[in-house]
Amino acid sequence: MTYLPIWIISFLAIAGVIIRPFKIPEAIWAVAGAVLLIILRLILPSEGVKGIANGTDVYLFLTGMMLLAETAREEKLFDWLAEHATKMANGSPNKLFLLIYLVGVVVTAFLSNDATAVVLTPAVAAAAKAAKVEKPLPYLLICAFIANAASFVLPISNPANLVIYGRHMPPLLHWLTLYTLPSIVAIVVTFIMLHFTQRNAFKQKIEMEITIPKLSQGGKTALLGIAATSVILLISSALDIPLGLPTAITGVLTSAIVIIRAKKNPWLVIKGVSWSVLPLVAGLFVIVEALNKTGVIQILTTILNQSAAQSVAKTVWGSGFIIAFASNLMNNLPAGLIAGNAMQAGHMPEMVRSSILIGVDLGPNLSITGSLATILWLVALRREGQNVSAWTFLKLGLLIMTIALLFAIASLWL
Repeated sequence: MTYLPIWIISFLAIAGVIIRPFKIPEAIWAVAGAVLLIILRLILPSEGVKGIANGTDVYLFLTGMMLLAETAREEKLFDWLAEHATKMANGSPNKLFLLIYLVGVVVTAFLSNDATAVVLTPAVAAAAKAAKVEKPLPYLLICAFIANAASFVLPISNPANLVIYGRHMPPLLHWLTLYTLPSIVAIVVTFIMLHFTQRNAFKQKIEMEITIPKLSQGGKTALLGIAATSVILLISSALDIPLGLPTAITGVLTSAIVIIRAKKNPWLVIKGVSWSVLPLVAGLFVIVEALNKTGVIQILTTILNQSAAQSVAKTVWGSGFIIAFASNLMNNLPAGLIAGNAMQAGHMPEMVRSSILIGVDLGPNLSITGSLATILWLVALRREGQNVSAWTFLKLGLLIMTIALLFAIASLWL
């Protein structure tokens, strides 16, 4: 009963982030919950500061990635890529679907799932319009599903990867050993299931004559910056260096170079970045710090350790599916934070850790509230005049996510 107020405030704050009552931004709910916990002395100010500090690497990572993605978007790089895919489709809806999907895989793997949701969605909408697609939704759904399905290709593919492993991120080669096969399985199975559910939409014809505008000098610079960032981050990961600072430095430098060379107003890029994501994440870190006081981390650690001691196989399947569905009830970022703390507090078998990460990353494909990337996708979708109800997405997600998760976890034994 002593910790009941912490649970109530944390639940209401996370529910506010997911549901957005009265259309109040997600960040306000997370920050309000964190501030209330401190004001009511449910956690000490020093503990709140500690919670915020725990997210430093994530803030730096997000800052660099958001600047890089917004710079590329401002220079029409993603529109250029999407229009290339449309032209290469040569009038085939199925080929267009595959090409957009492949672009989504690359953007997610090297720029994070949030970038796919924010910048690829309007680019795909523009490409569908150029191709005179009557029903663009099947192509737009790619941006939501691949943002989560490809988010464990690399450590940089999803901020949730950083919070799950914390300061114990596996070196790149070890990461690739663990997650290359499950990633391929998740990506392929998600593609097959998504294509199957949308197959009736591919009977429509699409425009074959697509004019591709020349990529600006700024767009070329942004492309080089993305390539350089990817190389730097892969090297950092291989050397077991935290990814936040290198991402922030390369993101800022690339944006600065593009802005200076194009003689643009920096405000154009700065105002386009979703800065509210940073206080949102900080608020969630404080809430998780408060939940730590209730003993939930210790309880989860004990349960996982005892379960793994009895049967690693059952623990792998159980933890993967439980965290996948839990991520949709409370969003995968706080779910990942709690699971990450539990893993770091105990000594989990590596296969259990892998199953939990796959569940946190892939699980949000169940619902529109599962991850920040899906929420951002929904916002971008509405700007394009499209809409998907929570029920429609849930029916799709229940089939697509569950089957992909089943095969991805099964692949861990291979």
